[in-house]
Amino acid sequence: MISELEEDVREQIEESLKDVIDPELGVNVVDLGLVYGLGWDDAEDALTIYMTLTTAECPLQDDLAEQTRWALNGVVERHAISWVWMPAWTPERITEDGRDMMRALGFSI
Repeated sequence: MISELEEDVREQIEESLKDVIDPELGVNVVDLGLVYGLGWDDAEDALTIYMTLTTAECPLQDDLAEQTRWALNGVVERHAISWVWMPAWTPERITEDGRDMMRALGFSI
């Protein structure tokens, strides 16, 4: 069973996940809108991260998974990424902070 996270725990995890940077775009996965959700898997006693990629063919899945492992080190003992493909990611999911970051990097968004 997947449980909801307490708000302060959710915020701490999201803040940690902002250290996970999409190498192609130079923006973190939270502000890109790649993190679809977080939950606690009671059976596995682990955090579940529902995350997607900008495209299903993105070759950076392993890199983002490794960055996630490092970002959550000391925050949670165990986690798993559940890769989500529906609904597909679109640029509308990018936060305003993410848009500002992309503009600063020269993207027209």
